[in-house]
Order: sequence, then C-alpha cells, then structure tokens
Amino acid sequence: MKYRKLGASDLNVSEISLGSWLTFGVGVDKAPALASVDKAFDLGINFIDTANVYGRGAAESFLGEALANRKRDSYILATKVFGDMGGGNQGLSRAQIEKQLDDSLKRLRTDFVDLYQCHRYDPNTPLEETMAALTRAVKSGKVRWLGFSEWSPQQIEDSIAMKGVEHFISSQPQYSLLWRRPEKKVIPISAANGISQIVWSPIAQGVLSGKYKPGARLPVHTRATSDSMGGFIKSWLNDSVLEAVQKLKPLAQEAGCSLTQFALAWVLREPNVASAIVGVSKPEQLEENAGASGLKIDPALFAKAESIVAGAERSE
Repeated sequence: MKYRKLGASDLNVSEISLGSWLTFGVGVDKAPALASVDKAFDLGINFIDTANVYGRGAAESFLGEALANRKRDSYILATKVFGDMGGGNQGLSRAQIEKQLDDSLKRLRTDFVDLYQCHRYDPNTPLEETMAALTRAVKSGKVRWLGFSEWSPQQIEDSIAMKGVEHFISSQPQYSLLWRRPEKKVIPISAANGISQIVWSPIAQGVLSGKYKPGARLPVHTRATSDSMGGFIKSWLNDSVLEAVQKLKPLAQEAGCSLTQFALAWVLREPNVASAIVGVSKPEQLEENAGASGLKIDPALFAKAESIVAGAERSE
C-alpha cells in the first residue's frame, strides 16, 4: 500500500481508503463487514471514512465497535456533518456542529476524529458561523483537521478567503473515469491552496468493474439488485455507459490488471488525489481494490480510456 500526504496536514493516508456509505451498518451483514475492516488493516489501509447520516448513525456505531480494540494511532478516522439526522437536526449551524460532533464521537467510541468534513454546503447558515464552529472544534481537540464534500468552486474560495479560522485540507467529490467534473475548477483551486481530494465512487458504484453488461440481466447479489444499496447506481445503468465500459476491458488486460484496478489507478494518476474511497461487501473486493495502489500504467492507455468513455453519459 502506498500513502500520500493529505493537503496541508500531517496526515499520510493510504491511496485506497475504506468507506461505509450504503454498506456498514446498512447494506452489509455484520460478519463480512467486520471481516472487511480486518482485511483493510491487513492490507495497510489506514484511512476510514464515514458520516453521521450513513444509516443515521448506524455506520458510525458499527465502526465504533469494529475499531474498539485497535490502537487509536493505527488508523485515520474521518466523519461528516450536515445530513438529516431526524427531529430537525440537520445543517452546519454552531449548535448542530457541536451536537453532531459529540454524537459522532460517542458512536465512534473515540475522543477525536482526524478529519471532520462538511458533508454539503449549508445555504441556511452563514459561512462565518460554520467556520467559527469548526475552528472551535479543532481548538477543543475533538477534531484534528477539516474537510468538505461537494462544495462549489465559489464556496471553496469563500472559505479560503476567511481570516482567523482553521482552513480545510481536504475535498471529497465524486470523481471517476465516468465523472470528471472536479477537474475543471475544484481540483485546480484545491491544488493551489493545500487541499487534497478524497474521492468517492471512483469505480462508479461498481459499474467500472465491468460486471454489468448492456442488455443483460443484472447479476444477483450485486449492489444494483440490492434494495438498500441500489438507488444511486441506477443512473449509470444505461447501454451507452455499459457499452463504453466493456470496451475498456482490453486496455486493463494490456495493463496487466483488472478493470476495477485500472479505474482506481486512473483516479490515482491525479497528483491532487490523496485517496480513493471504496465501499465493499466482502474482503475479497477490498483485496482487489488495494491492488490498484502503486500501479504504474502507461498514460497512453488512460488516454484511450478517456476517449472511449467521453460520449457516455449517465441517466438523470
């Protein structure tokens, strides 16, 4: 496993990180989920990402149990705040940040998180209030570093311009061969200001593994057929995308890796990407994903892949 520095922080995170959206505490049974966490440590994965809203606390509670007997300095833990936790508890106000942080720490069974991220931008709270609350969280010792997810370029720049506050060191956008929007503005702004990308859905919810075939019945026991995990992936399941993905397979074969590893290595070719988050339902998937770390692939193959998928668009 290779490691990269996360923005202007002292954190060195594994190139492949373990996520928990739609999986732990929600879509994956406890036994394989625990086995996947154990496998992550075996593979050298030191970065684990979650959020308070994943299963409305279920993912954090699962990780609190799974990590309880491990040394706190053996992993880097990230969670998020913003999502609807019920009872009107949502957003990035001072009151919500303070409440949700304490609730997350309790579920995670830890005194601090290494990275606390704004899951989305809160248009109903002044940015000054949010940044002041986050700064207090850092000064309290409950949070080491700050990040955001899916903020617009203008919102990022507004936060960078603020004086007297703790600043962000990470951005968590959706990014893959099939979704390259961050390249236009988010990545350049981030690279110029000590902010790294931690990308989600780098294999497009499994579509870039090539297991979904155009015009074919969906494979059983996959994310696409799961009631709890299948919602987001459906936007990728159209023939235009699936046909393009099948055309990528010879490129992966030429590179000497699986298509999943090829897609992850493509994300990691970007210097501003510190880590690619993967969500798994069994340890074997994680082992394959980890194999993408440190892969050296001819840039010409990546260029061919980009050309192949250029015209493929997901369904709205």
